Amino acid sequence: MSALAVPARRPVLADVLAPHRTLAQNIALVGAGAGVVALLAQATIPLPLVPITGQTLGVLLVGAALGSRRGAAALLTYLLVGLAGAPVFAEFTGGPASVLSPSFGFILGFVPAAFVAGWCAERAWDRRPVRAMAGFALASAVPFLVGVPYLAMILNAVMGAEMGLGGVLAAGLWPFIPGGLVKAALAALLIPAAWRAVRALDERERD
Repeated sequence: MSALAVPARRPVLADVLAPHRTLAQNIALVGAGAGVVALLAQATIPLPLVPITGQTLGVLLVGAALGSRRGAAALLTYLLVGLAGAPVFAEFTGGPASVLSPSFGFILGFVPAAFVAGWCAERAWDRRPVRAMAGFALASAVPFLVGVPYLAMILNAVMGAEMGLGGVLAAGLWPFIPGGLVKAALAALLIPAAWRAVRALDERERD
């Protein structure tokens, strides 16, 4: 086996709980994942430009539980439903005008973030807290790669704020690092705990 070979995909929680994986099951899982993120989005700490929300925790949990493709599909569904007008974004907002919000870039970044969380879960990083924390911290960084440049574009090109890099980072990055680590740590406890529960149930059924 080549040292450069891609590690084999391992089952994620959804594969264990819904082993047959019919199209209807996958659609239901994707919809449920979008609903979880919409619910956690309403756990909000308002800030002037970008609120602190529970969305990132939802992204990690959904991505890890569903896997890369279904996790990304769930967050894409969440994004499209919100743009269609459903009040699923933070503080019960939604609609096409959301693209002009300084925080919208983070929502765009949730789609690849869920994919990364799911990719890590498919490599069994989510079975133990330490490796889960590493994977979830990596996934948590992804929305900033999209959100911070988007924030700068909206503030400067649309709102005419003429904010420099330091101001953009102060508004869209530094305040969120502690909370992001806390949410990654929480997900790194919850997902391995779910795996332990699944294994215990499986062992009980075998007895």
